[in-house]
Amino acid sequence: MTVSVCTAEEVPQFVVSVAGLFAEDAGRHDPFMDTGWPAREGEAYYADLVKDPAALLLLAPGGGGHLVGRLRPPNPLRPGAVTAELESLRVDAGHRRAGIGGELVAAFFAWAKENGANELRVKAFAANAGALEFYRAQGFEPFDVTLRRTP
Repeated sequence: MTVSVCTAEEVPQFVVSVAGLFAEDAGRHDPFMDTGWPAREGEAYYADLVKDPAALLLLAPGGGGHLVGRLRPPNPLRPGAVTAELESLRVDAGHRRAGIGGELVAAFFAWAKENGANELRVKAFAANAGALEFYRAQGFEPFDVTLRRTP
């Protein structure tokens, strides 16, 4: 199995995977998430990202999933940090536990290294125990915590 960089022609397939992530993850864990965003805005958004050298869009074969990685501009408060953020990752339910997620993350790690990143970040919903377990297995560890409350 080999993941590939998403091409402009594959953006519609990419958006299908993103829509699945919105429905499965954000739609369950964030009551304010607009789960219709991928259908309305996704194609234009990801078509632009495909052309952005500071972005990585990966597809798993056979519609198995996707990954979005982004290089973040330098932050004057942390001038020594060159950060690559794993912004979005999904493996289709029918392809889980087959190594696709690990392959997507390994490709992200290689891309981040090639682009001079010295810090890698990912966010996951605190209630998504499976995602947290997966990211820890990939070497990520807790760094900061966001707390929230509703009024």
